[in-house]
Amino acid sequence: MARLRKTGKQWRSADGASAGCLLEARSGYFMVEPKSLFSRAAPLEIEIGAGRGEFIIGRAAAMPQRNFLAVELSVTLAQLLAMRATEAGLDNLRVARMDARPLVNLFLPAECVSAYHIYFPDPWPKARHAKYRLFTPGFLGGLIRTMAPGATLYVATDVAGYAELIFSMIRASGLSPNGDRVAIDVTGFGRRFIAQGRTVYGRAFAK
Repeated sequence: MARLRKTGKQWRSADGASAGCLLEARSGYFMVEPKSLFSRAAPLEIEIGAGRGEFIIGRAAAMPQRNFLAVELSVTLAQLLAMRATEAGLDNLRVARMDARPLVNLFLPAECVSAYHIYFPDPWPKARHAKYRLFTPGFLGGLIRTMAPGATLYVATDVAGYAELIFSMIRASGLSPNGDRVAIDVTGFGRRFIAQGRTVYGRAFAK
């Protein structure tokens, strides 16, 4: 928590480079056009709920030929991620500080995404809170709309019941398991859960 408070101070004193990496939803309608956003055409991978960016920063550094968009709703985490991306010199990574649902359902063009990474979405375990879960048929429809032919959806959760619900929903949508490795051990939550001996459920599905 102390580090997150420090991030706010660093952000206020930072130069414009980190701010240029960060997209924020404003009032009114707008589109996210990947080619214009990155000033080049390249396969696009998106991580939803990127947190501090352990996964996507490493992946963007390892795959400079691809573009990456980290989606994070928390203001402080998005600012931290933008600063880390800038410090790492990652010109192929942008950070979107916004809710993933309007981004996927409204702002992204059709068939523009080569891979989605969604690791450890909040399970909202109480029945009265289930309506807040990220995975719904409508959200999944938005993912499929924006996935290019052959694109992959990577998903992981540590909650068995939520995993069963998500994976059955995805299979019913027409996406097919493809056996790709899901990088659960690269994320902060994944490493923590593995260290605690908890079971993590990860699957990859192709369009």
